Amino acid sequence: MKRIIGSPGTVSGLLLRIGQFLFASASISTMASAIGFSTYTSFCYLIASMGFQLLWSFGLACLDIYALKRERNLQNPVLLSLFVVGDWVTAMLSLAAACSSAGVVVLYARDMDFCKIHPDLPCRRYEISVLLAFITWLQVSISSHVMFWILASV
Repeated sequence: MKRIIGSPGTVSGLLLRIGQFLFASASISTMASAIGFSTYTSFCYLIASMGFQLLWSFGLACLDIYALKRERNLQNPVLLSLFVVGDWVTAMLSLAAACSSAGVVVLYARDMDFCKIHPDLPCRRYEISVLLAFITWLQVSISSHVMFWILASV
């Protein structure tokens, strides 16, 4: 079995999942604290996607903790197939949500100067939340590629 950085049941895999969890929860809390986010569908989709990512990362972090405590090997083909599919689905959802929200932020803040016309809009929070979502996606894409390569080597 291959031991790659970020593989399931390792400390690096646990740290990657904790990072995904933390950045997804920070993205959700930043967006949810912004007044008026619910009027934009892409921002609601971002919260839903990051919520799904938060649950997925938390579940796999708990599984990594279990594997580390019990010194179990999580690299069997069936389990790795589940990890690959789950990571690729959450990666696609996270990227789609981050890109659609970034499109709205760029449209309002840069193209239409909507944020200057309406200073009561928390455009900076929208931008921070989208940035955190992209960081979450980056971490998810790393773990999905690691899972794919481990599955290919099994």
